[in-house]
Amino acid sequence: MRSLRFVTVDVFTTQRFGGNPLAVFPDARGLSDAEMQALAAEFNLSETTFVLPPEDPANTARVRIFTRKYEMPFAGHPNVGTGWVLAQDSAARRLVFEEIAGPVEIAVERAMGGAEDGAVTNVTIAAPQPLSLGERFDPAAIAACAGLAAAEVLTGAHPPVHAGTGNPFILAEVTPDALSRAQPDFGAFRALAAANPELQGRVGLYLYAHDGAGRARARMFAPLGGTVEDPATGSAATPLAALLLSLSGAAESRLDITQGVEMGRPSLLRTTARRAADGIRATVGGTCVPVLRGEAIL
Repeated sequence: MRSLRFVTVDVFTTQRFGGNPLAVFPDARGLSDAEMQALAAEFNLSETTFVLPPEDPANTARVRIFTRKYEMPFAGHPNVGTGWVLAQDSAARRLVFEEIAGPVEIAVERAMGGAEDGAVTNVTIAAPQPLSLGERFDPAAIAACAGLAAAEVLTGAHPPVHAGTGNPFILAEVTPDALSRAQPDFGAFRALAAANPELQGRVGLYLYAHDGAGRARARMFAPLGGTVEDPATGSAATPLAALLLSLSGAAESRLDITQGVEMGRPSLLRTTARRAADGIRATVGGTCVPVLRGEAIL
């Protein structure tokens, strides 16, 4: 038998049992793809990460991210959480993770002075790709996925659109009341996937509503991938921040996104977006709380 150390952290929160839980295997050497997938299914969290030696020694690690059902090219809360875990064992202020979508740069903020000198206070990741916009979707079809009326999906700023910065989501603005009432309809999600084979069955729907200047509330549903609802979705927050900047004339912006409230796991995702030479780039950051540590037996 083999035993592998793991830790879990709650990401994008300062309160234990808030935010989005993540399992991290800090040393996943020797694990097969099938074993990683099986462990992710066993933990039954939105994602589980596996840390491996980097292919380029200039980078910190190669990080593989698995949902309950498949491997992800990039994801937000797994990078923030894994960065937080690895930063506990070093004084580093910058990490670089090799991932399918490309290198992910991570900035680590630490306390200065006092009893907590050097302690990690915040982790911010830069999405590996600039904003890309894909297919637009019928508001009625998107409303059906969330159990809403078509009129509750707002199209004044933009229609529901497939957008990503390394991992695409359907972004749709809804009314504040509709956001609170939304519930995923599995049949409608299956119908949307069948009508859009380019989605490859991976339909992540990120609904949001503005909540004052520089603030938004959001919810994410991906029931076909095993995540009925996600408490905090960094890889959807970054394209949202980038999309909203693209609709303005500003050079850069900040957006604080609250998610997970309806699940009883409130999360705060702090995003930035800026115009760059290759398009609009975005970051997302937050803090983490340790919860569990132990060993998996294989």
